[in-house]
Amino acid sequence: VADADAARAWLQAQSWVAPDRVSLLGWSSGAIGVLWAARARPQPQTKDGPDFRSAVALYPGCRRLSNAAWSARVPTLILIGRADDQASAATCQQMVAGARGRSARVEIHVYPGAHHDFDHPDRPLQVRTGLAFSVDGSGRVHSGTNSAARADALKRVPEWFER
Repeated sequence: VADADAARAWLQAQSWVAPDRVSLLGWSSGAIGVLWAARARPQPQTKDGPDFRSAVALYPGCRRLSNAAWSARVPTLILIGRADDQASAATCQQMVAGARGRSARVEIHVYPGAHHDFDHPDRPLQVRTGLAFSVDGSGRVHSGTNSAARADALKRVPEWFER
């Protein structure tokens, strides 16, 4: 979170950056970082410039965030696959539902049949083993492109940032 805030401050100090248009974007573990950086903070932070404009998180692990009563202070979009067995779509949906009424605008889109890395340009479905995190605790997960989910994400993400 401190790195994201420092990057925002640095970007906003650059003459070629629109200070009010800096957003967050992350995938998997980076998406978890995005959600922590976009969360509502208990105490106001001293700011050098405007806050992040918005955030997008693709297939984040939401378990710890949900347990921490996550809510967002900036508009946040979460994209995740229903078949993702590395990051649980159901847990992310529960987290978003828990944030309703005490959060900035948050949208989640769950892609049926899509696994982790659904937006990769050309990854055949594969099984990876020995991972530290999996929904069922086995360390075994699936990863691969889902062309319909990828096409939708490639449209949806830029539209989110254009708002």
